[in-house]
Amino acid sequence: MEQQTFYYDNKIVKLFAYATILWAAVALLVGILAALQMAFPILNFGIEFTSFGRIRPIHTNAIIFAFVGNGIFTGVYYSTQRLLKARMFSDFLSKVHFWGWQLIIVCAALTLAAGFTTGKEYAELEWPVDIMIALVWVVFGANVIGTIIKRRVKHLYVSIWFYVASILAVAMLHIVNSIEMPASFLKSYPFYAGVQDALVQWWYGHNAVAFFLTTPYLGLMYYFLPKMANRPVYSYRLSIIHFWSLIFIYIWSGPHHLLYQAMPDWIQSLGVVFSIMLIAPSWGGMINGLLTLRGAWDKVRESPILKFMVVAITAYGMSTFEGPLLSIKSINAISHFTDWTVAHAHVGALAWNGFLTFAMLYWLIPKLFNTELFSKKLANFHFWIGTLGTLLWAVPMYWASFIQILMWKEFNAEGTLVYSNFLETVTQIFPFYITRVIGGALYMVGFLVMVYNIIKTVKAGKFVAQEEASAPALEKSVKRSVLSETAHRWLERKPVRFAIYIFIAVAIGGAIEVIPLIVVKSNIPTIASVKPYTPLELQGRDIYIKEGCYNCHSQMVRPFRSETERYGEYSKVGEFVYDHPFQFGSKRTGPDLARTGVLGGKMYKPAMWHYNHMMNPQSTSQGTNMPAYPWLAEKEIDLASTVSKINAMRTVGVPYAEGYEMKANDDLLKQAQLISDELKAANINVSPTKEMIAIIAYLHKLGADISSQNVVDTIQKPKVK
Repeated sequence: MEQQTFYYDNKIVKLFAYATILWAAVALLVGILAALQMAFPILNFGIEFTSFGRIRPIHTNAIIFAFVGNGIFTGVYYSTQRLLKARMFSDFLSKVHFWGWQLIIVCAALTLAAGFTTGKEYAELEWPVDIMIALVWVVFGANVIGTIIKRRVKHLYVSIWFYVASILAVAMLHIVNSIEMPASFLKSYPFYAGVQDALVQWWYGHNAVAFFLTTPYLGLMYYFLPKMANRPVYSYRLSIIHFWSLIFIYIWSGPHHLLYQAMPDWIQSLGVVFSIMLIAPSWGGMINGLLTLRGAWDKVRESPILKFMVVAITAYGMSTFEGPLLSIKSINAISHFTDWTVAHAHVGALAWNGFLTFAMLYWLIPKLFNTELFSKKLANFHFWIGTLGTLLWAVPMYWASFIQILMWKEFNAEGTLVYSNFLETVTQIFPFYITRVIGGALYMVGFLVMVYNIIKTVKAGKFVAQEEASAPALEKSVKRSVLSETAHRWLERKPVRFAIYIFIAVAIGGAIEVIPLIVVKSNIPTIASVKPYTPLELQGRDIYIKEGCYNCHSQMVRPFRSETERYGEYSKVGEFVYDHPFQFGSKRTGPDLARTGVLGGKMYKPAMWHYNHMMNPQSTSQGTNMPAYPWLAEKEIDLASTVSKINAMRTVGVPYAEGYEMKANDDLLKQAQLISDELKAANINVSPTKEMIAIIAYLHKLGADISSQNVVDTIQKPKVK
C-alpha cells in the first residue's frame, strides 16, 4: 500500500494556544473585578462601561467563548490532524476560523461594554455578532468535516465523535436561540415571547454547557489523557455507551433551570426526569477517564500534567453529580437564585475546563517547540495554588447560599418573615464575597506562573511549524454488511451517516419540548388584563436590559410561602406574553422585581425612591452593594428609535395597532411628563426625556396588570409551599 508523506499544520495550533492564554488573562482579570464589585461597589467607578451589569456578561462570555473556546480549537486542531492522519482540510479556512473568532471576541467585548445586549444569559450578543458566530462556526465545521473526508484512517476515534456532535449541536442551539427581529443595527427582540423565550434560552443555555463546555472537552480528554499517561483508553465499549447516551439525554434536561417557575408542569417534569438519568452517562465518561490511568497512578505523583487531568476529570464527575442533584425539585427550591448555582458553574469552569486546558498546554507547547517543559516545579506550584484558589472560591459560595436561603425562608412564631428586608440577607454574605476574591486571586497567580513557565519553554525551543508525518493511503471502501462487524464499528467508517444519526440524537429532545410550547396555545393560558408595554415602558425596559439589571434582579415570584409573603402574588405563565426577551433571572443579589409596579403592594416604591436609589443606592438601602447609575439622569431617551422598536415588536407578535408607531412618541412624552411632575413635587428636577424617567416607568409597569380587578386567570393555582 502506498505510504504517503504529509505535514501537520502546527501554526494554527500555536495561534489558538496563544489566544487561549491571552483571553484567559483577560477573562480572569474581569472576573476578579466583578467579584470585587460585589464586595466593594465603589469599584464600579460610577462609569457605565465598568458597572457590574455590563462587566458580568463580558466575564462569562470571555471565559466560555474566548478562553475555553480557543482552548477547544487548540486541542481540536492538534488532535484531529493526528487522529485522521491528515493535514487540516484547508489552511485558508483555518485562518478564517482563527481570525474570525478573535474578531467576534473583540466585537463582543466592545458591544457588551457599550450596553448592546439581548439580555439572555450566555447569548447576550446582538444579531450582527450572532451572524458572525454562525458563519465562523460553519467555517470551523467545514474544515473539520473536510479533514474527516480526506482522512487516511478507516475508523473515527472517540474524540472525533465528540467533536462532530459538538459542531452539529452548537450550530443548532445557536441558530434556534438567536432567531430575533432587528429593530436597528445593534438592537433586536427575540422571536419568542415570555415562557417560550425562557424555555428556548435555557434549552440553549443548558446545552451550551453540554456541547461547548463538556463534549468537546471529553473529546480532548479521550485524546490527550492516553497520550499523557501512555495508556490506552480503559474501555472502547464504555465510550460508545457513554457517547450516545450523553448526547441523547443531555438535550432534554434544560427545563430544570425553570423549576417552580411560570412554565407548564409537563416540561418541568421532563427536565427533572432526564436530568436525573444524565448522571449515568456523565459518570461513564469520568470512570472511563480515571480508569485509563490504571497502572499509571505512580506517574500522577510525579507529573503535574496528570495531576491537572485527574482533578479536572474528578471535578467533571462532581459537577455532573451536582447537576442532577440540583434538578430535584425540593433541592432546586433551596439552591435556585442563590450563590449555589454560581459555585456549581465555577467548579466546572475553574477545575474542569480550566485545569484540563492547563494540562493540555503544558503537554502541547513543549511538543510544538520540540523541547522540554521549563520547570515541573513551577507547574506543580500552579497546580496546588490553583486547587487552593478553586476551593477558596467555591466553598464560601456554597456556605453563603445556605445562609441566604435559610434567611429567606425563616418565619417567626407570629407567622411573619424574620428577615422581611432582603438587604439583611445580602449583608450577611459580604464576608464570603471577599473570600471569593481571595480564591480568584490565587487562581490568577497560578495562571501567571504558567504563563512565565510557557514563555521560558518557548524561548528554549524551536517552533516546528510543519511537522512531517507519514501514513498509508486510505484503503478504498469495500462493501461490507453491518452483520460482518459490530454496528458501531461499521458506523465509524461512515462519517456522513454517523453525523446524521448524531444530529437526530441531539435534536429529538429539544424538538419534543420546544415545538409544542410554541405551537400549542393551551400551554400559555391568557390573562386579559395583561397589556403591551407603552412606548415609554418599552424604552425603559430596554434601558433596564442595557444596564444589565437582570444580572442581580429576577422577575419571577415562585409559589413558595416565603416568596409570596415577601413579594406578593406568584408569577403566572400568561403574564409574559409581551416580554421579548423574558426576564425570569437566574440569581438574586437584589430582591425580585416582578411586583414592583403593584400600587399599594409590598414592593411598590414611588418615583422619588427609585430616583434616589439609582443616583445613590446607599441613601435608600444602607449597606447595599448595588452600584449607582448617575448617567441615567443625564442621558436622553433615544426617541428616534421608538418607531422601529414598535414595528419590530409588532412583527414578533405584540398587538400594537397599525400606524401607532407614528404617534407613539406623543404618548411617551405624556406619560413621561407625569413621572417628571411627580419627581418635581418631591423637589427633584428631571427632564421627561431622560432615561431615568423611562426606567421608572418600566419598574412601575411590573406586576401592575396582574393586580387589576379585571384579571381573567385561567390557571389552576398551585399550593403555596
